[in-house]
Amino acid sequence: MNAQSNMIKVAVVGGEGIGPEVTAQSRRILDWFAAKRGVPMTLREAQYGLIPYLATGRVLPEDTAEAMDEADAILWGATGGPETKEVPAAARKAGSLLGLRSKYDLYANLRPIVANPALSASAPLKPEVLDGVDFVIIRELTSGIYFGEPRGIETLPDGQRRGFNTEQYTTNQIRRVARSAFELARTRRNKVCSVDKANVLETSVVWREEVTALHKEEFSDVELSHLYVDNAAMQIVREPRQFDVMVTGNIFGDILSDCAAMASGSLGMLPSASLGPVDRYGRRKALYEPVHGSAPDIAGKGIANPLGSILSVAMLLRLTLNRPADADLLEKAVQTALASGARTVDIAEAGAKKLSTTEMGDAVLNALDKVAAKEHA
Repeated sequence: MNAQSNMIKVAVVGGEGIGPEVTAQSRRILDWFAAKRGVPMTLREAQYGLIPYLATGRVLPEDTAEAMDEADAILWGATGGPETKEVPAAARKAGSLLGLRSKYDLYANLRPIVANPALSASAPLKPEVLDGVDFVIIRELTSGIYFGEPRGIETLPDGQRRGFNTEQYTTNQIRRVARSAFELARTRRNKVCSVDKANVLETSVVWREEVTALHKEEFSDVELSHLYVDNAAMQIVREPRQFDVMVTGNIFGDILSDCAAMASGSLGMLPSASLGPVDRYGRRKALYEPVHGSAPDIAGKGIANPLGSILSVAMLLRLTLNRPADADLLEKAVQTALASGARTVDIAEAGAKKLSTTEMGDAVLNALDKVAAKEHA
């Protein structure tokens, strides 16, 4: 794509399990914004997983790789599930999501945690705990134990098997994701909580020291606190409203963001954005996806919650397309749909009508029409 073009290219990759089902609803939302709001984007759908593997021998075929390489933003569905067993490990690894994160250097993973009052009856935490919850977890995504070397499984001389992985971070890897957290906090409530395990791990000692040094050098106007990861997990379910921006390493962020799903009602509600470095044209590669996995137990049943994927579109509108008003509109439409009683099975309180995946998409689209009409009234 011509880097000077106003058109933003979006690759839509449904993936596996419930991924194609929820992404189909997000595609409808994107089409609505293109048609009704004139959002300058072109969409290209591409396949990933078992289906292309059976046809091409690759879970990530050339056509999909090309679509993702050309795209400014990738809307991703999910990966994994029983079909993983039908694909050799080497083929799976060659096209893995971890590999894509590394390829595009998507080092900053943003996961907003917002408690919707409409879901208080079905949320696992008490309403008074959820009141006012609105924070973002920034997870370092391309380093740490998921990428560290050496790693492997070996047989010891005495016959025992040993698995080993390496947790490691460098100054630059820590500082660039911490900088993302401080910069985001300046646009919010100006508070950053850095999470580590510096009382046990040398990696975390370096993490804490580098975050502290960067804060002193460039972001002393932002309030900085530190928590050990075990305490952070407890605080997320005890008093989540205390947080504004939380920044942490790869494995801790993976775990804590799923824990934080309890503060939003359901894992199916959580969106995310994975961002790369800014290029010379001021653009940055980004991958948007719901936090949930492929959920093979409900795949194909048409009951998956598409709101995590739809809210990922809101992040795409805000962060890649630079359309904050449209992002606000979509988030308001989701809130309106939920307030009107729209529920999929995972967020339905006792006695509530349970919508299908497509019906929830319908509810959000209807809410978009209503909210947009009020805007112009």
